[in-house]
Amino acid sequence: MMINSTLSYFILSTYIHVGTLRYLYFMITAMLYVVIVIVNIFLIVVICSNRSLHEPMYLFLCSLFVNELYGSTGFFPFLLVQILSDIHTVAAPLCFTQIFCLYTYAHVEYLNLAVMSYDRYLAICYPLQYNTRMTFNKAVIFIVVLWLYSFVKFLITLFLNIRLTMCGNVINSLYCHNYLVVKLACSDTQVNNYYGLFGTVLTILVPLLPILFSYMRILKVCFSGCKQTRQKAVSTCTPHLASLLNFSFGCCFEILQSRFDMSGVPRVMRIILSLYFLIIQPLLNPFMFGLQMTKIRNTCKYVLCYKMLGCRRDTT
Repeated sequence: MMINSTLSYFILSTYIHVGTLRYLYFMITAMLYVVIVIVNIFLIVVICSNRSLHEPMYLFLCSLFVNELYGSTGFFPFLLVQILSDIHTVAAPLCFTQIFCLYTYAHVEYLNLAVMSYDRYLAICYPLQYNTRMTFNKAVIFIVVLWLYSFVKFLITLFLNIRLTMCGNVINSLYCHNYLVVKLACSDTQVNNYYGLFGTVLTILVPLLPILFSYMRILKVCFSGCKQTRQKAVSTCTPHLASLLNFSFGCCFEILQSRFDMSGVPRVMRIILSLYFLIIQPLLNPFMFGLQMTKIRNTCKYVLCYKMLGCRRDTT
């Protein structure tokens, strides 16, 4: 598919010239990426290889960890190249590909968290019926649908972007951003704007409604239930809520920064916050869910100690 313009590359104007510090930034970024890849792959392998974790809740977590790998791979290698480069340009096809990758990552993340909130609602509000209401097959269908929906939605966005004729090539960002690319077009963007507005509403409302519904019902059960029910709700919902709020904060700031004048915020702070949801979320989720959820934590200890390091079990 050809780009409907003679434009062959975009310039990313937000990068700061840091001289020899670029090598320090490169090492830090590379280490973060390596940690993200190792930890997420380890948890995916643990969940997939252990039959006791083949339950809906852990399937949704596995989907979440796969998405962290997907989004990080669409961002970190690109960022590493840009850190070492003196000229911060990106080929137009690669820019559109990155837009597709990062936007599908964000959409899958949000939908996955919404499905997880519904799963927690069933587990807490209907504990005796949970195994019939949320089966293994239903969980697989949820995961397939949320991934397919996200990919189809942003394939349409990608197609609408590619057909535009660009009259500028300077993107005020550290990576390719859909809204900023559309602003560079001198052809008619009415369809893009309408679809973008419609898509944004769907992106927010579709996950938000089940999240609000689920937690309203969970809170109702907690206030009217016994102490044991409240403890179960807190232990299972805390990591999910923390992940949801963290991701929402990062996305909201990035949306605000791309659409409004944020010149009053220091430039370094704008850069850090624009990268927040792409760096912190893939780092936070594996450690948070791995440490908070007892079954995953114990399985990880078993795999690390007894299978990988050859520790002996205490038979006394």
